[in-house]
Amino acid sequence: MAYSLQDLGEHIARQLPAAIQRKTVIHDELTLQIAREEIVKVMKFLRDDPSCRFEILIDICGVDWPARANRFDVVYHLLSPRLNQRIRVKLETDQSKPIESVVGLFSVANWFEREAYDMFGVLFSGHPDLRRLLTDYGFQGHPMRKDFPLTGYVEVRYDDEQKRVVYEAVELTQEFRSFDFESPWEGPEYVLPGDEKAGDRSTGGKG
Repeated sequence: MAYSLQDLGEHIARQLPAAIQRKTVIHDELTLQIAREEIVKVMKFLRDDPSCRFEILIDICGVDWPARANRFDVVYHLLSPRLNQRIRVKLETDQSKPIESVVGLFSVANWFEREAYDMFGVLFSGHPDLRRLLTDYGFQGHPMRKDFPLTGYVEVRYDDEQKRVVYEAVELTQEFRSFDFESPWEGPEYVLPGDEKAGDRSTGGKG
């Protein structure tokens, strides 16, 4: 028998009092904030408890809050097909404290954890093969961090002389460009190529 989301949160909190820090139901979604070191215990309970049966791990993602000491939220989304319910589990960590891997409980977590590591630099202890997943070998930094530059640190190109792909530091040819977004219908003050025939603008285009 499926609980309501509020009752389900109460049930989980009673069974795992040391792990659950906060529970909320917003927009018909139950979210559990948990202690980082309790993640495996919580996920095992959510999978195996008859009142939960969250047997499918849908996703693991990260959120970056650079101003916080624990700058990352790591968010787990689970689904219970048997009871037709979903749940979100969140925990906090920083760039040096690893989170215990849940690959032993959900094999699909293998690539989810690798993606979180690649994009945010979140570490997972006990992962069987924690290496980058989406970026290339030798990639510098973690592109989903909010302090990662939009241009990146290196650019990749094929060098025809060396007959291989090479990495080079990003060089911006122009540090700052000024755009006037407040007057989108006004043309530029300089003459565009091909407009020489328009003549003097002040005379309405009659030379």
